Amino acid sequence: MSLVAGVDSSTQSTKVLLVETETGEIVDSGRASHPEGTECPPEAWWEALQEAGKGLLERADAVAVAGQQHGMVALDAEGDVVRPALLWNDTRSAPQAERLTAESGAEAWAADTGLVLAASFTATKLAWLAEHEPENAARTAAVMLPHDWLTMKLRGVPHTEATTDRSDASGTGYWSPRTGAYVTDRLVQAFGRELALPRVAAPNEVVGRSTWGAAVAPGTGDNAGAALGLGLGPGDVAVSLGTSGTVFGVSEVPANDPSGLVAGFADATGRFLPLVCTLNAARVLDTFRNLLGVDHAEFDALALAAASGAGGLALLPYLDGERTPARPNATGVLSGITTGATRADLARAAVEGMLSAQADGLAAMAAQGLEASRVLLIGGAAASEAVRRIAPTVFGVDVEVPPSAEYVALGAAKQAAWALTGAAEPPQWKTGGTERYTGTAGPVADQYATLRDETSSWAKHR
Repeated sequence: MSLVAGVDSSTQSTKVLLVETETGEIVDSGRASHPEGTECPPEAWWEALQEAGKGLLERADAVAVAGQQHGMVALDAEGDVVRPALLWNDTRSAPQAERLTAESGAEAWAADTGLVLAASFTATKLAWLAEHEPENAARTAAVMLPHDWLTMKLRGVPHTEATTDRSDASGTGYWSPRTGAYVTDRLVQAFGRELALPRVAAPNEVVGRSTWGAAVAPGTGDNAGAALGLGLGPGDVAVSLGTSGTVFGVSEVPANDPSGLVAGFADATGRFLPLVCTLNAARVLDTFRNLLGVDHAEFDALALAAASGAGGLALLPYLDGERTPARPNATGVLSGITTGATRADLARAAVEGMLSAQADGLAAMAAQGLEASRVLLIGGAAASEAVRRIAPTVFGVDVEVPPSAEYVALGAAKQAAWALTGAAEPPQWKTGGTERYTGTAGPVADQYATLRDETSSWAKHR
C-alpha cells in the first residue's frame, strides 16, 4: 500500500496526515503546537514538523507542505535565517502598504500582481525591514515563504535550490498570476534591490527527494491547499466561517480588482483562486450567544424559531472593524429594533448579519467573473444548525456542508499523491457525509444592503 503525507503548517500548529494514495483514506495523524505571536523563528516550524510527523513521515512515499501564506523568511548569503519570520497577521507594515500603494496606484498593483497591498503581504514586510532594520536588510540575500523553507528543509538542499508554488507566490505582491512570473520591479520598489527568490514549480512536479527518499511535491499556500482538499473545481466557492470569514473559489481567469476586495491568488492546480476575507464571522455568533446567555444549541433553536428577516432587525456585523469592505474603525450596528422584537429575532439577526457579510464576498467574486455554481460551507461556525439552514436564504443558492476535516493537510496529501503518480489531474478522492441545505431567499438581502449603504458615510468620519 502506497502512502503519502500531507502537512498543514499553520499559524498555530503543524498537522500531519498519513493518507492512502489511491483512496484518500487517512491512516494516521499527528499534531504539534507553534509559538504564539506574529513573528516566529522558522526553526520552530521544523521542530513542530518533526514532532507531529514522528512515526509518520518516514512511512510516506511522497510528502507536500501547505503553509500559512505571506510570511517573510529572510535569509543571508549562506542561507541562515536573518531574523524571526514576520507572519501574515503581523500588521506593523501597514504604513509601508499605504506608501507603496500611493506610489503606483491600486490599479497598477492589481494589474501587475493581482493584489492591492495590505499589511499581510510579503512585499510590505520587506519594505518594513528595509526601513526599520537596515542592518538585517543589508544581510538579507534571499526571501522565501514558510512552506518554501520547510520544503527546502525536507529536501536537505541549500537555499539556492529552493522552490515554491504558484499559489503561495501569488500572495507575495511581487509575482503575477496572469503571466506566471515574478514582477521584479515590484520587489525592488518594496525592498530597494533584488533578492534571490525560489523557483516556481509546476503544480504536480516532483521538486526533489526527502532525506528518507520520498518524493517531495512543491507544496502550496493554505487556502489553495484547502481548495484542493475539498475538491473544488471551476465555479465552486467555499465559504469558511472561522474567527474570520473567507470566501474563495476556483476560476479559469485571474482576478483584477483595484478595489482590493478580491485578492487575485492562484490555486494549486494551474487555475486561479480569487479570495475575499472578512474579519468578523464566528465571533459574531459568540458575542450574541453571550449577550443572550445561552449555549450553542439554545442559540440555534432561538435563531430558527424566528422568521426570515428577523422581524425587521438587521445587523451590520463589523464588531471590531472590517477588512471587506475596508472599514477598520467601524463597529457593529443593529437596526430596526421595536417593542415587538424578541430574543429569537436577535439571534436570527446575528446569524443573518454574519452570513450577509459573506454574501458580499460572493457578490464581489461574481463581479470578477466567478459566479458560484456550488457553495460549500466549512469552518467552525458551519457546525451550527442555524447557520446551515439560514445560509441558503441569505446566499440565494443551495449550500453543501462537507464533513469536518483537516482540509489543508488533506489538500497537501492530495498534491503529494498527484506528484507521486504523475497523473494529468489530482486524484478525486471520495468524501462521504456531505449534507445539502436548500431554502428560499427572504428579505434579508435588502435589509442588510440598506443598512450597509446607509452607514457607509460613517466610515469617512471615523
